[in-house]
Amino acid sequence: QVQLVESGGGLVQAGGSLRLSCAASGRTIRTSTMAWFRQAPGKEREFVASINYSGGNTYHADSVKGRFTISRDNAKNTVYLQMNSLKPEDTAVYYCATDLSALYDIKASRYAYWGQGTQVTVSS
Repeated sequence: QVQLVESGGGLVQAGGSLRLSCAASGRTIRTSTMAWFRQAPGKEREFVASINYSGGNTYHADSVKGRFTISRDNAKNTVYLQMNSLKPEDTAVYYCATDLSALYDIKASRYAYWGQGTQVTVSS
């Protein structure tokens, strides 16, 4: 079992930046792929970014590529999402997730462990 807690969300103007954190506890995540998803009101949860166990391989959805960057600090058992050039359409609840394996997938159903989410609101 692992517990995930996201933080760092908030209200920001378009063009601004936020850095989300996802702190894991209960067991190490250093051998696991980690991912960020988001869900806007009335929409399905969508993949944002993922990172492999070492941080050497990352993948970002086309909608955030060039603006968002996923990273991790295994010593701190924490994953980050740096979000720059934010747009109103980025408004959503952001979740981190893992299935405690090294496998990679963009499907939310693939991930067994989720945080409670952190709200990001971008005003125009």
